[in-house]
Amino acid sequence: MNKILICPDSFKGTLTAIEVADIIAEEIKKSFPSCVIKKMPIADGGEGSLETIVSTIPSRIVSFEAERADQVVGTSKYAITDTGTAIIELAEICGITKQVVLNPLTSNTYGFGQAIKDAFEKGIRNFILCIGGSASTDAGCGMASVLGAKFYDGKEQEIRPCGANLTQIKKVDLSDLHPAIKESKFIVMCDVKNPLYGENGAAYVYGPQKGASKEDILLLDEGLKNFNTIAKQMGNQDFSKEEGSGAAGGLGAGCIFFLNAKLQSGIETILKLNQFDEVVKDVDLIITGEGKVDSQSLSGKVMSGILNHAKGKKVIVLCGKNDLDQKEAQKHHLEIYELSEGVSQQEAIANPRYYLIATLLRLMEDYKKKVAQSLVKES
Repeated sequence: MNKILICPDSFKGTLTAIEVADIIAEEIKKSFPSCVIKKMPIADGGEGSLETIVSTIPSRIVSFEAERADQVVGTSKYAITDTGTAIIELAEICGITKQVVLNPLTSNTYGFGQAIKDAFEKGIRNFILCIGGSASTDAGCGMASVLGAKFYDGKEQEIRPCGANLTQIKKVDLSDLHPAIKESKFIVMCDVKNPLYGENGAAYVYGPQKGASKEDILLLDEGLKNFNTIAKQMGNQDFSKEEGSGAAGGLGAGCIFFLNAKLQSGIETILKLNQFDEVVKDVDLIITGEGKVDSQSLSGKVMSGILNHAKGKKVIVLCGKNDLDQKEAQKHHLEIYELSEGVSQQEAIANPRYYLIATLLRLMEDYKKKVAQSLVKES
């Protein structure tokens, strides 16, 4: 253990990625004080992405007044990197955890638009939008209304869009859209592949966790379908099969339609921001981790991204629960250490720091044994 890169995701609901990275580094230093450690906490676009990104990339935090998804106004924040890119996290501004009561029909992305507009006024033209943790299903129309888009019903009356009234929209006027949009580049961190509507779309798949009833889901899905119809009429693409367009209640589609944004893998975006490919050249070992490891971890998630960029370096994975098939782990040459080994998962979740440290001690004892065995063989 000469040079180690520590790049965990959060252990959702227990420890942030920053906390996990700090604990790992602290324990390794106790056993291997001369070890050179590089910490790179990882996020994939959901809650905590802003905090994780600014912990490793020189940035400044910008405070501003924003409307939450439930229309309550309060102080929120985003970041501007030293190179002039705005990092805006939906969950931080108008995400589901910011609401006291879930409002699946009236929640909107208005505050997200306010953040983009605030950055425009500061001269920012490069954006990374983290859209996980959504509370709304408005196809980004709330965001767009802040940026100058106008929405009209069948009686030519202007309406303020939300999930409940998407079905009423008959006309969208983009003539007053903020001029800075055409001058800007938007990258959207997105790790879901859901289309905009239908059984695999935003309303059906994510509506229930936002508090939507069966009746609400039908209404929201019809609204997303109506948005798609209007988008097609205006010469844009068809989002009915567009992967990722259903992300964040259709905000993925809204970012493409209103901002001409590019949807991009969250982990790939983070690795690029952190110059992972350069950093990994100079390390002997990579330690990553997440709350649960399973087959999905190898498909577009944090662990898969790290494996794809590991350049043949050894990767050790720490996790709360391991459901990955042993053959799959061996295929990818993974060493997986489970926090809940020997105890219940509930116990590990209740005391995550204690069991993370215990797992690290087990890992380092294994490593010392392997070193000792290799020395014996050499002698």
